[in-house]
Amino acid sequence: MSDVYLYLEDGQSFQAKSFGHQSQEPFLSEIVFNTSMQGYQEIISDPSYCDQSIVMTFPLIGNYGINQDDSESIAPVLKSLIVREYCDTPSNFRSRQSLSQFLRKRNIVGIHQIDTRKLTKIIREKGTMKSIISFNELSQEKLDKLFQPNLAQDQVQKVSSKSISHFPSNGGQRVVLVDFGYKKNILESLLKRGCDVIVVPYNTTFEQISEFNPQGVLLSNGPGDPKSIIEVLPTIKKLQESYPLFAICMGHQILALANGADTQKMKFGHRGGNHPVKDLELNKVFITSQNHGYCVTEGSIANSDLKITQVNLNDKTIEGLCHKKLPCFSVQYHPEASPGPNDTKYLFDKFIHALNEVSHA
Repeated sequence: MSDVYLYLEDGQSFQAKSFGHQSQEPFLSEIVFNTSMQGYQEIISDPSYCDQSIVMTFPLIGNYGINQDDSESIAPVLKSLIVREYCDTPSNFRSRQSLSQFLRKRNIVGIHQIDTRKLTKIIREKGTMKSIISFNELSQEKLDKLFQPNLAQDQVQKVSSKSISHFPSNGGQRVVLVDFGYKKNILESLLKRGCDVIVVPYNTTFEQISEFNPQGVLLSNGPGDPKSIIEVLPTIKKLQESYPLFAICMGHQILALANGADTQKMKFGHRGGNHPVKDLELNKVFITSQNHGYCVTEGSIANSDLKITQVNLNDKTIEGLCHKKLPCFSVQYHPEASPGPNDTKYLFDKFIHALNEVSHA
C-alpha cells in the first residue's frame, strides 16, 4: 500500500493509502459520493460513473469480494474508488477475487484510510467539484496547472456501444434499446419479459431504428450532461411520435429536452439506494436506486407537452414524466435497481403493456 494524495478544487487535501491500481501520473476527475450500504460491484461497473471518483459513505468496502455475475458492464470507466476502510480478505461463496485485484486489472485507483465522512460533508456543502489524485505530493504551481482544464464532456461517446447488438427471442415484442451507457440489468429486465432486443449506439438515426420495425423504444441511462448530446434530440422527437417509449435516467433528461423542457446540474446529485419517490398518479411512495447529477427543471415543464408524474420526497425534484398525448413515459431513477430496491420493476411491465396495446390497436 503506497501513500496517495487527494486534492480538491477548493484547496483542501488529504493523504491516504492506496489499493488497486497505482497511477504513474496525477489525474483529474469529478468527485461524487454514493450512500449505498451494499452493491459496490454494481456501482463501480455502472457506466454512468464515467470519469468520476466515487466516495462510498458506508465505512467498510470489499468484504464480499468480486463475483462473476454482478457487474453492470464489461469494463468499468470510473477514475477511482474512495473508501474509509478497505477489506482485502473477502468472505463470500460467490467471490472470485478481491476488490483490489479487480481494480488493479482495470487500471482503477483505490483510496482508503481517509475520512470519507469529512469528504462527503465537503461535497454536500460545496457541491461536486474537480479533484486530483496523485501518488506524489504536488506543488501549488503544479496543482493550479492540473486544475485548469474543464472536466470532459464526452462521456456518452466513450461508453455507448460502437456497433449494433441483437438479443433475439422467440416471438417477443421487439424493443430497440438506445445506448447512452446502459446497465446490464436494463437489458436483462427486457429479456426476462420475452422481448427481442436490439441495442444501438446513442447516435443511431431514426431511419436506421425504423428499419428494425420495433414495437417500442427504450432510452437508457448514461453519464454526464444531457446537453452534451443535443444532436440526438430530433431523433428522439421522431421516435416518440412513432413508437411507445420508455426512458430511464439520462434517457429521461433527453426526453425532456426533446420536448422543450430544460435540465440543470444539481449541487451534489442523487447517488444511493434509498431515495423516496412519490408517484402522484398512484399516490404511493417507492424507495428507489439513483445515480444522476442533473435533473429536469420544474419551471420548464409548463411550456412542454409533458406532465410530472413522480417527485423526490427529499428535495422535490422531478422523478417521473409522461407525454400528454403520446405513449411515452420516463423516470429519473433506476427501476432495474442493481444495486438497490426492486420496488419499481413494475415499470418494465407497464412498458410491455403499452407495446401490447399499440400492437393490438
